[in-house]
Amino acid sequence: MKVAIVGAAGRMGGRLIQAVLDAQGLELTGAIERPGHPQIGTDAGLLAAVGELGVPITDNLATTMANADVLIDFTFPDVTLKNLEICAKQGKMIVSGSTGFTPEQKAQVGKFAEQIPVVLAPNMSVGVNACFKLLKEAAKILGDDFDVEIVELHHNKKKDSPSGTAVRMGEVVSETLGRDYNQVANYHREGMCGERTKEEIGMQTVRGGDIVGEHTVYFIGMGERIEISHRAMSRDMFARGAVRACQWLQGKDAGLYDMQDVLGLS
Repeated sequence: MKVAIVGAAGRMGGRLIQAVLDAQGLELTGAIERPGHPQIGTDAGLLAAVGELGVPITDNLATTMANADVLIDFTFPDVTLKNLEICAKQGKMIVSGSTGFTPEQKAQVGKFAEQIPVVLAPNMSVGVNACFKLLKEAAKILGDDFDVEIVELHHNKKKDSPSGTAVRMGEVVSETLGRDYNQVANYHREGMCGERTKEEIGMQTVRGGDIVGEHTVYFIGMGERIEISHRAMSRDMFARGAVRACQWLQGKDAGLYDMQDVLGLS
């Protein structure tokens, strides 16, 4: 399977290039960056410190995808939607780890997924997706007797808040408890804000330094507390998950999938 990577000159792009090279049955055939990027024309392998690959960085996704089967996209919602449009026109698959989508943007992704296979996941980590499964089981067992709070930490360059992973954790718990996440998520407490409601899910964000990503969901009861945590030590796990999603997509029908599908956890 031939793979193209968006954002190939960035930190995540380098890890994705290495992961594709390490994966069985995958071949890197395209590397894309934004127009005007200073590394346009540079060999993608040299930027990723894996040696020359004969795959230059380009700024034309449509042309690059003509020689690829699947696009790996770790960008931003607006960019992802543009990339999806190009992939849909060419009948190409896409794996996206972009986060920060609005409900309207998610609906647009769904429309494109009616034409092509799409894996969209806020976190490609196998461990994080195991946590999603554990959260569902914990919420089933604990029910409404435990308050739920979510705390996430990321590096100081991250643009969206809270993280897509934290939001998905909140959604998993809310759905299991029969609540509407958009109605119960509480992103801000300050001053005389009143007592905590039973239904709300607190979402707290920390930004600093070079933290790759940490998430903890607290189920807090009377006299006891359960914590389900995941800590990312490097970006490699995200890259490996994206590559696994590419391999899984081969032969799949058009549709919107996530890592729970890829890992057989749905």
